[in-house]
Amino acid sequence: MVRCPDLDALAGHVRSFAEMLTERQGRRLPQWLDAVRRDDLPGLLNLAAGIDRDRDAVIAGLTLPWNSGVVEGHVSRIKMLKRQMLGRAGFDLLRKRVLLA
Repeated sequence: MVRCPDLDALAGHVRSFAEMLTERQGRRLPQWLDAVRRDDLPGLLNLAAGIDRDRDAVIAGLTLPWNSGVVEGHVSRIKMLKRQMLGRAGFDLLRKRVLLA
């Protein structure tokens, strides 16, 4: 069976990133980004460039124990209510539903 070196490298980078994420090892991010750049995989290069633009925030997200899950849940709930009411009522009724739901 012939293996594709690019796919092997991609799988390794994905596993490594998942490990950083689950074990909160944000300090490893700079080394991970360097390794991704060395392997020159187009899809991961775009991801690495995006991460690099906000590197400090990503490192904090991979390291610190806090998250915005509760807030995101409320935002999702409000968006669902807004979608349900699309074209049916004005802001006043939407406000009441958000506050009472």
